[in-house]
Amino acid sequence: MLDIRIIRDNPDIVRQALTNRQEDSVILDEILELDTERRQKVTELEDLRHARKELARDRQADSSERGRDLRNMIKDLEDEVKNIETSLEDALLQLPNIPHPSTPVGKDENDNVIVSTWGEQKTFDFTPAPHWTLGESLGIIDFERGVKLSGSRFYVLKGMGARLQRALIAFMLDLHTSRHGYQEIYPPYMVKRECMVGAGQLPKLDENIYRDVEDDLWFVGTAEIPLTNLHRDEIILPGMLPFYYVAYTACFRREKMSAGRDTRGIKRGHQFDKVEMYKFTEPETSYEELEKMVADAEEVCQQLGLPYRVTEHCTADIGFTAAKSYDIDMWAPGCEEWLEVSSCSNCTDFQARRTNIRYRPASDSKPQFVHTLNGSGLALPRLMIAVMENYQQADGSIVVPEVLRGFVGAEIITSP
Repeated sequence: MLDIRIIRDNPDIVRQALTNRQEDSVILDEILELDTERRQKVTELEDLRHARKELARDRQADSSERGRDLRNMIKDLEDEVKNIETSLEDALLQLPNIPHPSTPVGKDENDNVIVSTWGEQKTFDFTPAPHWTLGESLGIIDFERGVKLSGSRFYVLKGMGARLQRALIAFMLDLHTSRHGYQEIYPPYMVKRECMVGAGQLPKLDENIYRDVEDDLWFVGTAEIPLTNLHRDEIILPGMLPFYYVAYTACFRREKMSAGRDTRGIKRGHQFDKVEMYKFTEPETSYEELEKMVADAEEVCQQLGLPYRVTEHCTADIGFTAAKSYDIDMWAPGCEEWLEVSSCSNCTDFQARRTNIRYRPASDSKPQFVHTLNGSGLALPRLMIAVMENYQQADGSIVVPEVLRGFVGAEIITSP
């Protein structure tokens, strides 16, 4: 959520940010009108309360018709202010973050900027197969039974397929906790509505989220959601920041926004696994911490020996809560495409305002909002696809990357 004072004092900056995001500015106009109306009504209310206070000094006058009229007017105006404030809050929740000045201005994802590459795309002396062919021939992915159990966009990992995925999760958690300084968290996979609002998922992504209607619990689409709310309504003491957290969760998304896309294979499912990095930092260091987070995600790729590229999102492709974002894409030779395995973002104080997370720079300082950062470290199943397709052999077997062999318990995945 943006600070209403910034919107009020710098509407042109916010309007330009919306333009750069390819967003309509109607919501900004609504916010400005509501804010003006609220302040006018608050002034009227204060005047009435003052008049009521003056009248109350005379008990006889206070019980007169004038006194009753003032009390009724105050009650009506209080209700009116409350309704305006609710409408203003709802409108503010729909306004995205302001992109950082260094974020490239662009019209769509085609204007994202490649900032670095690592490794060489592997060449084969045979035609590399896509992961769905490899998975079925090795008996490690069962698409038919996944559909039988749950419907389209579900699958079953079997035997060494399930073991490979578990190995990747364990390897990434160990790397981030032992080398990068993150504390492992095991959060709930379902959260309250206010947690979804705090993380910026609601009201923006309402139609894409699974939920339990009876208890109003929402299935997480990423561990970013519970991690954002971990310090909700807290004031962090001086000297404690930054906090580094990493969490594995299953993730659930309805994928309504991608209907008809990537229907073959395991690239885009309603349920998937992800290891998520998360940081709470002081504002002065958040962009430095973003670069470190990207480097942490890159090391996962490097240790797995998989070629990748880092791209910076342009203003039109940046996430709703983000001010600056990078993607890490791995090359999948069987699918013949780049697959996003990580997105790392600095959300500045946008989520912290929604969740009321503050810190004190010093013991005698006024509390300030923290900055929050999130990044996939990395996301499956696209990482699984990259491993399977880059490490495949001519006979259809898959070589297990060296760093995973202790977790998998094998060097090669072959047909049973």
